[in-house]
Amino acid sequence: MKKHFFLLLIVSFLFVAPCLAQDEHKENIEGPFESPQEITETCLTCHEEVGDDIMKSRHWNWLGEESDFPGHGKMRFGKQNIVNNFCVAVYSNWPRCTSCHIGYGWKDNSFDFSDPNNIDCLVCHDQTGTYKKVPTAAGMPAENIDLVNIAQNVGASSRKTCGSCHFSGGGADGVKHGDLDATLLKPSRELDVHMGGQDFSCTECHTTDSHQIKGASHGSMAQGVNHVSCEDCHDSEPHEKEKLNKHSSAVACETCHIPEYGRGNPTKTWWDWSTSGQDRESKKDEYGKETFNKKKGDFTWGKNVIPNYQWYNGKADYYQIGDKINPKYPVKLNRLNGYIADPNAKIYPFKKMTGKQIYDKKNKYLIIPHLFGKEGFWKTWDWDLASKIGMETVGLDYSGEYDFVETEMFIPIAHMVPPKEKALKCWDCHHPSKGRLDWKAFGYPKDPMSGKGRASNGLLKK
Repeated sequence: MKKHFFLLLIVSFLFVAPCLAQDEHKENIEGPFESPQEITETCLTCHEEVGDDIMKSRHWNWLGEESDFPGHGKMRFGKQNIVNNFCVAVYSNWPRCTSCHIGYGWKDNSFDFSDPNNIDCLVCHDQTGTYKKVPTAAGMPAENIDLVNIAQNVGASSRKTCGSCHFSGGGADGVKHGDLDATLLKPSRELDVHMGGQDFSCTECHTTDSHQIKGASHGSMAQGVNHVSCEDCHDSEPHEKEKLNKHSSAVACETCHIPEYGRGNPTKTWWDWSTSGQDRESKKDEYGKETFNKKKGDFTWGKNVIPNYQWYNGKADYYQIGDKINPKYPVKLNRLNGYIADPNAKIYPFKKMTGKQIYDKKNKYLIIPHLFGKEGFWKTWDWDLASKIGMETVGLDYSGEYDFVETEMFIPIAHMVPPKEKALKCWDCHHPSKGRLDWKAFGYPKDPMSGKGRASNGLLKK
């Protein structure tokens, strides 16, 4: 009887506690507010330490900790100064790119990262489902929303609040990642066993300590830190069959358990900036996706795409602004570290994003174009002016001559895990003619399961 009483007490608390928290916010947040920063100031009167925690985070700074980068010395690296083959770079395009920053007003390089009142608490903690940021206003909220009501109804983050930015990386739903899009708001178990089958929130895996969120995107990959692993929750040898468990020394869980990406909505796989600015008709593909846009050029989209597989030890080298290139070859915007004899490397799945972007023909480095704004390319259709302004922003010379070069970037695939029955089977990789893996490219003389492959580090390690 006593056991049932305590169980009832716990269940009651789980339901009542959120209501008490909301009532508390309604009592302490009255408004009106002349700016969203005033809301944050009010939040920090009770949560003062949170402001200090957030200002130390990658989520806020878009930079990792200071590290030594060969050829560049000690520096901080992350989303703030990375070069990608989507919208290229944050520099000179701040108001558009920073619409997904967890702050208010990052409109140029003078933004004050030390002012906690610039933190946007609502974008992560809104429970009303009505909070919106203006896509071109440097992270400022829309004018037609009830900020007081939203501030009075805050709670834990959710797939919706996290997804408001992360589902739309690259400019629209599903563009960038291939395993994150709006279908994860209400997913089926078949789409994702964690979010659909067990109703996981993002923070079930991306655990948080003092607002430091675990999970490695490109800034963390550059340092090889902050990774989320399947083995954080699952045993390293979870299979009944010993032969499958032996694979874990060389094959990541994701490789077998995420057979395709773009399983929800289509994802962009090719982006050609060289055709942007042209006056021609836009068409749509079999998925209903636009294949040409005057602002951004030509696109290719994919759905249920087989990943690109690579050895990976958790660290990657990245192209840095100003690095010299050889335009005869595709520019690798990141190089994944790891090889067959690396004891920390496993075979992982990636989305290989490819495209063409602008570079300086004389200086032989990628150009950071000024795309957004009154003098931006999206207004002037002038690549020369966009190059001049953008390169001035990063303090590099622009020769006045430009062309376009192919680029490629590898993005980890870690979400949209289907039920285990949908995992890859032996023949998906080990079929003698139709297998997914090129064994020689991975450093094996032949398929290691043939009994004659290299076993120093790999599928036959155990």
